[in-house]
Amino acid sequence: MTARLVLLAAALMALVPLVGCGGGGGTDPAGVAPAGTGFYVEGVVEPQGDLKANLESLAKRVAGIPDLGGKILSELERSALEPGRPIDFEKEVEPWLGERVGIALPHYDGSDFGHGIVALQVTDRDEAERFVEKREAPGDREEPVGLCAPKKGVVCWFDQRSGDWIGFLGSLLVVTQDEASFKAAFRASEGESLADQDRFTAAMDAAPSGSLADLYVDIGGLIEQAGGAIDAEQKLFFEFTGIQPQSATAVASLIPHSDQVEVDFSSNLVAKDAAGGDASKLLGSLPARSVVAVVTPEYGRVFGEGIDQLDAKGIPGQVPPHQFKKVLGEAGIDIGAIADSIGDVGAFVEGSDERGLGAAAVLESKSAAEAGNTVQGIGLLLRAAGTPGVTAIGGKVSGFSIRGDELGPKPLILAAGKSSIVIAYGLPAAAKALKEGSARTLAGDPAYREAAAALGETPISGFVDGPAAVRLALGLVPKGERGFEEALPYLEKIRYGALGYDTSGDLATAKLILGL
Repeated sequence: MTARLVLLAAALMALVPLVGCGGGGGTDPAGVAPAGTGFYVEGVVEPQGDLKANLESLAKRVAGIPDLGGKILSELERSALEPGRPIDFEKEVEPWLGERVGIALPHYDGSDFGHGIVALQVTDRDEAERFVEKREAPGDREEPVGLCAPKKGVVCWFDQRSGDWIGFLGSLLVVTQDEASFKAAFRASEGESLADQDRFTAAMDAAPSGSLADLYVDIGGLIEQAGGAIDAEQKLFFEFTGIQPQSATAVASLIPHSDQVEVDFSSNLVAKDAAGGDASKLLGSLPARSVVAVVTPEYGRVFGEGIDQLDAKGIPGQVPPHQFKKVLGEAGIDIGAIADSIGDVGAFVEGSDERGLGAAAVLESKSAAEAGNTVQGIGLLLRAAGTPGVTAIGGKVSGFSIRGDELGPKPLILAAGKSSIVIAYGLPAAAKALKEGSARTLAGDPAYREAAAALGETPISGFVDGPAAVRLALGLVPKGERGFEEALPYLEKIRYGALGYDTSGDLATAKLILGL
């Protein structure tokens, strides 16, 4: 029966808005999660008010469920059934059910999580104990000694069938996968727990209020648990960007609205002096029929700073410190000037099948002359690297194309526009990126404008056209793909996806909204 209680506690997460986390091992689910837990989810049971109304609206809009609360209760009761022993949630569970539930996965071996702990607040421990005793058949359980001695205030049972432990620590009903995990939860409740860690509380404090659930990830802790190994390419990337993953954490928060689903992210996994600001003007100038479009503000500055760090540290075994720029300069490539000439960067994908697929990146430049010089510099870089299939483009456009079997049927185009540099897959995408003719832009698209407005004060940095994305997926995903076909009715409900991103100090925040 304990395994079913785990399912019951996990299923309750589908009902919950999150409230803030804090210390206090006796009442706070995070208070029984061991310090250093790398993966933790917490929520509050039984939503009320606007949150409840929003969940019911989404359920009806997306899944056609008119009574979400009744549906969930019936599923909970059905999942907890024993032969001849039905459960009445309203009478047997609701009287002792507390506000919050948490799920902690304290151990990570590099590929899998283990030693899970589920902690559910109870308002009436005596009632909760009677419920567990009633649901646990005497022949299927043992009452362990030692840790669970009544004088310690800890009551627990061992389920001989599942191997799970279930018990009470303070005002928490705790279910674990094994004895070691229950003992770890007990030690956390008696001493230092996840709720007592500054990095956890700081990360959770940055999360928005009113969410359905919050997911906390200790990125640095997971790296350490996995052996602390970062391969050479990852290490070079982190050094290039100035990111320090060992001290990084992240929080994702799910917030339902009546016709939208919002996911907020916050993390200190951010480069020093990372790009911030508003690049929505560039995003709005991209083609109106883009399936996906994204922008990155101040890319040139960040790229230049990364080059400076790379030059200072060198590439182990390949380029000594303070030689990277010099080597490129001797080949006629001023990489610093290229970085200085670039401002914001945007990209888009278009098409409804593989044959019509196209994409382009647009790099803002200070002037047409700077754009031309940058394209020329990149051409020198490609020739110096011995890249095959490079052909100069004649006429009004300054640039070149690259063809190769690995690129598919279309050429890769690199060209200079009036105030931009374009890297495109296919001539049609290149023409749209260079704004040849009077092509419509995203700024005039109603769905895009609605998406930008949905983000509020957060500047929009990414847009997905829901119907166009479904059409492209239908053209690319093989017929008969079961997972896609099962998800399709729900994907078809998405009108748009909006992504907003910003940085402040050492904190990066992002907001993703799906309009339905």
